[in-house]
Order: sequence, then C-alpha cells, then structure tokens
Amino acid sequence: MLSNQDPIDLKILKILKNDSRLSHKDIGELVHRTGQAVGNRIAKMQNEGLIQKYTVDLNYETTQFIRIMMENNQFGQFETFLAQFDQIEYAYKICGSACYMLTCHFHQRQLNDFIEQLSAWGQYSVDSVVKTIEL
Repeated sequence: MLSNQDPIDLKILKILKNDSRLSHKDIGELVHRTGQAVGNRIAKMQNEGLIQKYTVDLNYETTQFIRIMMENNQFGQFETFLAQFDQIEYAYKICGSACYMLTCHFHQRQLNDFIEQLSAWGQYSVDSVVKTIEL
C-alpha cells in the first residue's frame, strides 16, 4: 500500500513514525506544506487504512522473536493460549518455515516458563535481540 503514496506522504509517514506527537503545522514546516494540507493527507491515509494507530514505542529490556511450528491444526486454541501473555507484543500467523512468529519481551525466568508451556503446541525457535540498530 505504501507504493501508492507520493514523496510528500512518505516524508509525513517517516516523520510520524519518528514522533507522532508533532502537530500538523510542525510536520507541514518539515515537508513545506501547510498544517491543513498535512492534516488532510494524514486523514486520507487513516481512511485508507495505511495509518492504523498511533503508539508509544517502549524501551524494553529484552526482546525475543519466537517462531512456532505447529504439530496440530488447533490454531484458534493456540491463539487463545497466546492472548494470556502480556509479554507478547505482536503475534503473526505466517507461511514459510513456521506457522506463527511472535515478538515478545520476556525476562529470562518468564521466558523459560513460557517455553515449557509452548512446547506442548509444537516445535519453536527463539532469537534474542542483543542490539537495536536505529535506522
């Protein structure tokens, strides 16, 4: 969907992603447009579903990427199981080498407990972030 955006929209999105608290006027100064024009562009991108929400980006102490290869087809029950863990930030049903990909923020002891429960659903792999690279 980003391919449909013009260069001004792409600049606005990059600015919002970096700091969504900026006013339309402040963004307009950065992209050489009026605040009203920026507001209209943002509203259009929201209506199109490109901008889905504004969030707070937390600085977690730990981050893991967990891939789960299911051994059964109990996807609905598995998704209910995942919903009970606040440490799971994102859960994606995927195709490829796994059935699900999770972005999590477990401390080591919590991760061990989660993995013990997770093993009942299938095989998994865990990758832990050692450094975040700002782009």
